[in-house]
Amino acid sequence: MSDAAPASRGLVLVGEDESAIADLERLYLSREGFGVHVETDGAAVLAAARRLRPVALVLDIGLPTMDGLAVCRTLRAADDWTPVLIVTARGDEVDRLVGLELGADDYLTKPFSPRELVARVKAILRRAAPATPHTMTLGAVTLDLDRHLARVAGDEVELTATEFALLAFLLRRPGQVYSRDQLLAQVWGYEASAGSRTVDVHIAQLRAKLGPHSPIRTVRGVGYAAGQ
Repeated sequence: MSDAAPASRGLVLVGEDESAIADLERLYLSREGFGVHVETDGAAVLAAARRLRPVALVLDIGLPTMDGLAVCRTLRAADDWTPVLIVTARGDEVDRLVGLELGADDYLTKPFSPRELVARVKAILRRAAPATPHTMTLGAVTLDLDRHLARVAGDEVELTATEFALLAFLLRRPGQVYSRDQLLAQVWGYEASAGSRTVDVHIAQLRAKLGPHSPIRTVRGVGYAAGQ
């Protein structure tokens, strides 16, 4: 529908059909230096994502024509790994978990603080950027932090920004066990009240993608670690 003036932090594509919420999202994101483009239905969001190449997407699940989950699924199927924040008014945990399993990087439930939305967008963008200029290797898994690439036994594996950040965090200290609360705070950047099930979903997705070479182990009753 409309674009903000070019901004230093890049363009965020918002899919939201409630004009009052869209206006708030535009206002607060613009204040933080983001350009903002808003679309009110899923098909238009998908077209805009391909046309504008945003730095991040904020997708309401309840979009008409094509819902936010379908938009996320279509982007990921096309190997588009632009960071995605899912927004939903639904209280059903299944919707949020499905969004994560489809490759969304985070979710936010309505009603929410516009400041929290901005904080979440910033967090997924930080996770999408390489942390330090080097590679890390554990067993058959190698992360190239400069190019944001993951390889398993020499083959490239597609990871979302959040999956990459989570794996990189675990690989930095092999053998160190982290609780779900610690991982939420260190990787996602928010406290455990957000729901530790988020960590379990991303760990499961990582293991599925890394296959038998996955270095991630579960420490029953404590949390997760990479390696021994």
